[in-house]
Amino acid sequence: MAVKPLTAQKLKHFEELIRKEIGESRTYVDTINQDQSIGARESSGDLSSYAFHQADQGSDTNLMEQTVMMMEQERDKMRLLYDALQRISDGVFGVCEICGENIQESRLEIIPYARYCMDCKAKEEEKKRHRK
Repeated sequence: MAVKPLTAQKLKHFEELIRKEIGESRTYVDTINQDQSIGARESSGDLSSYAFHQADQGSDTNLMEQTVMMMEQERDKMRLLYDALQRISDGVFGVCEICGENIQESRLEIIPYARYCMDCKAKEEEKKRHRK
């Protein structure tokens, strides 16, 4: 099957979609950073600087670790989104990096930073499962 490039109108649509997602991710990360700078104690209304019970300390630590993990995942997503913008600029957006075929537009609507078509992504996931 020959690769049919996305129209300029569709590329513009995906660029707008990607920029919107970048904005949402940036807002999310900024909010987390702001909350962390305030501190968990102050934001919860508890002005004491230490948890008095080990279970409270454990809960606080767990919450902070989860927050950092979610923020890192969001930053990773932002990098993927910026890479997708670069692929639009390079004229290769929507083309699978493995087989060279078009990535389904329905997939790009949901995951605009997708680099692989569904078939190649499924093969990659299968390889990962077998390596474990």
